[in-house]
Amino acid sequence: MKRTLTTLLFSFFCFTLFAQAPGGMAAGRGAAGGMNIGRFYGRIVDASNNKGMEAVSVQLFQSKFDTLTKKRKDTLVNGMLTDKRGEFSFEGLAVAASYRLKVSAIGFKVIDQKVGFEFKPGGDMSKAMNAVDKDLGNVKLTADPQTLENVTVTGSKPTVSAAIDRKVFNVEKNLNSTGGTAVDVMKNVPSLQVDLDGNVTLRNSSPQIYVDGRPSTLTLEQIPADAISSVEVITNPSAKFDASGGTSGILNIVLKKNKKVGYSGNLRAGIDMRAQPNAGGDINVRQNKLNLFASGNYGQRKSISMGETERLSVFDKPNTILNQYDKNTNKGYFAFGRFGADYFIDNRNTLSASMNLVKGEFKPNTISDIYIDTLLEGSKPESYSQRNSNTVGNFRNLGATLGFKHNFAKAGREWTADMNFNQSKNENHNDIFTTTQPVSGSTEGMRTFRQLQDGSGTNQFMTIQTDFVNPLTETAKLEMGLRAQFRNVDNENILSQQQADGNIIKIPQLSSRYKNDDQVYAGYLSFSNKYKKLGYQVGLRAESSSYQGTVYSTSVVTGKDSTSTFSNSFPISLFPSVFLNYDLGNDQSLQFSYTRRVNRPNFFQLFPFTDYSDSLNLNRGNPDLRPEFTNSMEMSYQKNFENNSNILASVYLKQTDNQITRVQKVETNPVTGKEVLINTYENANSSYVGGLELTAKINMKKWWELTPNVNLYTSKINYDDPTVAAQDNIYSYFIKINNNFKLPKNFTIQLSGEYTSKTILPPGGSGGGGGRFSGGGFMGGPSSSAQGYVEPNYFVDMSVRYEFLKNRTAAITLSWSDIFRTRIYQTHSESAYFVQDASRRRDPQMFRVNFSWRFGKFDTALFKRKNVKGEMQNMQNMNESSQF
Repeated sequence: MKRTLTTLLFSFFCFTLFAQAPGGMAAGRGAAGGMNIGRFYGRIVDASNNKGMEAVSVQLFQSKFDTLTKKRKDTLVNGMLTDKRGEFSFEGLAVAASYRLKVSAIGFKVIDQKVGFEFKPGGDMSKAMNAVDKDLGNVKLTADPQTLENVTVTGSKPTVSAAIDRKVFNVEKNLNSTGGTAVDVMKNVPSLQVDLDGNVTLRNSSPQIYVDGRPSTLTLEQIPADAISSVEVITNPSAKFDASGGTSGILNIVLKKNKKVGYSGNLRAGIDMRAQPNAGGDINVRQNKLNLFASGNYGQRKSISMGETERLSVFDKPNTILNQYDKNTNKGYFAFGRFGADYFIDNRNTLSASMNLVKGEFKPNTISDIYIDTLLEGSKPESYSQRNSNTVGNFRNLGATLGFKHNFAKAGREWTADMNFNQSKNENHNDIFTTTQPVSGSTEGMRTFRQLQDGSGTNQFMTIQTDFVNPLTETAKLEMGLRAQFRNVDNENILSQQQADGNIIKIPQLSSRYKNDDQVYAGYLSFSNKYKKLGYQVGLRAESSSYQGTVYSTSVVTGKDSTSTFSNSFPISLFPSVFLNYDLGNDQSLQFSYTRRVNRPNFFQLFPFTDYSDSLNLNRGNPDLRPEFTNSMEMSYQKNFENNSNILASVYLKQTDNQITRVQKVETNPVTGKEVLINTYENANSSYVGGLELTAKINMKKWWELTPNVNLYTSKINYDDPTVAAQDNIYSYFIKINNNFKLPKNFTIQLSGEYTSKTILPPGGSGGGGGRFSGGGFMGGPSSSAQGYVEPNYFVDMSVRYEFLKNRTAAITLSWSDIFRTRIYQTHSESAYFVQDASRRRDPQMFRVNFSWRFGKFDTALFKRKNVKGEMQNMQNMNESSQF
């Protein structure tokens, strides 16, 4: 069944990709045709002294088709008088139209210039959105005629677009994630895989999570899906980005923010099949020099998962076999709030500030039935245990950003400076009851053990950054910047147990507290240009970092309190990057990139304290770890089609030295006196990851949009340790297909599916980027660090949306995940000490319904102030709402 399904999916993808793409794609309207988001602004100056000129008439004409004369003619669509600084601005313009700008003043010659919008479907999304907010520069009025060059603006918002260093996915209309979190959004983004716990991988590595271009302490489950505008997938970050992350890329989550004059908003509410509600809303108000925005979301969650584990242990005598059956029910809620403002000091200076507030609570309950049997002939089960784990935890996050942007008169030249601060706090209390019987079904010799874990911690993260962009010529551009990053972590874990007399006492030997601080200082320089059909970007980044940590613990052997201090500093390292783009003609391009990156061991990987919170999974860091360095290369081919369809094929290779890898050691548990396995970390010799990826966005019909994605990859880890057996290569692949169908009567259907073949277990060294808030042991990570693989799995999701009311402002969305109940996560792992098979299933066939209503008005002058200029504009039949 699985082999047949795989063949069908792959064949269907290949057929649509190669047969339909070149000639069979239906012509469809570009998504940007009706976008009224264009803005022209500039400054009128006297050519003799370069001073701003007040009360100069600036008019904007649009070329329209006259149905009576059957000819095109220019129609006045907007006009205004400049302010005392000589500034003007026109907003809310249709970007699919062509315009003519006319500037006139008494005593000066009239200036008449053409301005227009030109679409390039599938182009650079970030450049396109910058272009629609166009600075026309200083327009000089003289006594002699002055003809300015035509201004061309590119603007579009396709579902999928590719830049020289990233892919951009517009997810605002993603139905399957409605009412969910960022985890649900990532399930529908090509190149990404999401496991049962919400952990996201990009090409088999955990990516770094950015929010609005800056690192954040928010997890994916703490970001509502309805607050996300687009997701940028950066597989090979350039010198402009932080060099840390090793083989991982970057996921940049761009939150929604509207800058149209007037007001707009959205209200939404929903409920799932377990009666867990969600609600939210956002509003944006823009007038004159101020843009205000705010959003809020609240959601309750109830997640149920089932799991089975069979484990053969061979490191002690006699060998034992363990069978464990788990049922986990996790209830909780999260609340998300965001508000901020943009203050337009003038046309070229903007001050922005925003704040995020997140609060949540989770209450997981896990019941585990554990059977342990010795492998002796004729023996009965050695023991049966039932473990009941009840956790109550909460988290809070505060994020704030402050930014300043200055646009120079020269188009494209800008300077930005910003500060980003995040602080998260978490507290959790875990009460574990374990009842053990020597023989299953017998009450003889039964005993109960109660263990309590109390944890709390804070994580403060701040970045300060400044960037300068300077276009040297029409094609050449110089970029440079400085960045400083500061992180402070304070965490405490207290382990207690109940005595025979009922008293609960702390176990200092198994409790700990740690603090750590780290700093990273960086600077970068990047130059881009174009020679004939070859575009190139070369960059160099320099980074220096240091780390200090303090551990407060009690010795297991002596029982004495101790304080240990760890510190390390990494000298300045250089990280070059090269990006090449060759225009093949006929809307085809070939791209190549090379970058060097680093993955420094984090505190958990360095921390030498042994975590005994989970007796089956003991963890310890290694203070002797070295950073790993990665050389990453990627080559891509892109083809764009006239109907806003495109194809992108990529070949990539990542080679890493000093790969940080999880390994196991046998030691004696100081609490029980028995031999146990300790999971820790070591530097392997080297590793590589390579693959081929195909992504396409195809308009099959006017009513059918198809986005298929295929990734074929393999990896290899080389060890210096002869006791570690070599891991066999496994060639793996996954197929992701997303369909959007626009049906009559305002119905839309989204059908998506994913199939993942047999995949090697990741080394587990890089960490970061997970999607869930962990409530278990503070070491985290996979339960097994041995070699092994993940069994094939697949699932299908479906959503239906119906839009109604005037202008389709209201909508009802029905979402159904894992509709065939096929998503099971099964793993096989083995080492010199054990062989283990495990399987888990979480929230199959989940159903939810959501309602949303959007409102807004963009042609009203809110906070209208009467003034002389306003009266003059009315007299000249000009639009007052254009001025701010």
